Amino acid sequence: MANYYDILGVSRDADDKTIKKAYRKIAMKYHPDRNPDNKEAEAKFKEAAEAYETLGDADKKARYDRMGHENYTRSQQGGGGGGGFRGGMTMEDIFSQFGDIFGDGGGNPFESFFGGAGGRGGRRSQGSRGANARVKVKLSLEEIAKGVTKKIKIKKNVSCTTCNGSGAKDRNAVSTCSTCRGSGYVRQVKNTFLGQMQTTTPCPTCNGSGQEITAKCGTCKGSGATQGDEVIEINIPAGVSEGIQLSMGGKGHAGKRGGPAGDLIITIEEIPHDALKRDGQNIIYDLYMNFADAALGCSVDVPTIDGKVKIKIPAGTQSGKIFRLRGKGLPGVQSYSTGDQLVHINIWTPKKLDAKERQLLEKLRVMPNFKPNPGKSDKGFFEKMRDMFS
Repeated sequence: MANYYDILGVSRDADDKTIKKAYRKIAMKYHPDRNPDNKEAEAKFKEAAEAYETLGDADKKARYDRMGHENYTRSQQGGGGGGGFRGGMTMEDIFSQFGDIFGDGGGNPFESFFGGAGGRGGRRSQGSRGANARVKVKLSLEEIAKGVTKKIKIKKNVSCTTCNGSGAKDRNAVSTCSTCRGSGYVRQVKNTFLGQMQTTTPCPTCNGSGQEITAKCGTCKGSGATQGDEVIEINIPAGVSEGIQLSMGGKGHAGKRGGPAGDLIITIEEIPHDALKRDGQNIIYDLYMNFADAALGCSVDVPTIDGKVKIKIPAGTQSGKIFRLRGKGLPGVQSYSTGDQLVHINIWTPKKLDAKERQLLEKLRVMPNFKPNPGKSDKGFFEKMRDMFS
């Protein structure tokens, strides 16, 4: 194994603060909760702890510098003093001795990384985490375009007001867990072909809290949570789409016996618009026109998300023509881009004709300009759509 200075990546003249900072960085990188079932990471985690156990102590560091790495470690393995970890260091040993190394001012950053459990060595959770709550929120196209704040009322498990979520009848109804003796964890030793393997797991009796309830709260029956309602304000960003899920941490069901609450999962549902259709960030509008307007040209009002806009239809516009209204689409959730509105022209063919209308059309039918004469510039519908998105 490399010498302790190399393991922590510090120079031999590094001060206590630098050594502590280096160990903290390595320990967080290879922490077992961040690297589950990763034997290599676990070995590096233990290796760093062993290095810090010596370099973090002024007397041991001085002896290590004087004796050298090989002589020092040989003396430790032979029982030469120092109280080191050699020959059976466990995760619990590391956490119990260096539990405060991970925090500044007593806190533990592993609580933020690993759900409040303190990375095994910090403060124990007082109960199990609550389940996630799920709701569906229906949004109109206009709400999706601008973003919206919704207030919803949901039924969920809330912290019991009688016992303040503890699950106990009163303060005297809590005692030290008889199984783990208050540690919150139990050790198990198993014989394997590699020898004895020791593991540390949360106590099954107290769920890692280290305490047992001797008299349960009469309201929540010891769970620490009851059924209730809560009005929650949800800020929904612009550009969300059908089926997308948003999460609000800590707004789900209350945990048992003071455990952290679960999350609120919000699933988005789109309300179909009467006239507009969504295609990603673009909006599609089918404009139906009579033959005379398309042939002579006209101005028409077109609905958009922001209200009606007037567009000019040139004379001779063909069915299938697509007009683009730039910036009239939807914003992206994770981008600054905005889609367009595509206006698709459809020439309406009357299904019924009276005698006068039929007579006029019979005259028009034989006129030269009414015979189809597509040129190379007159593209088909799919070519036009390809050009739009290319």
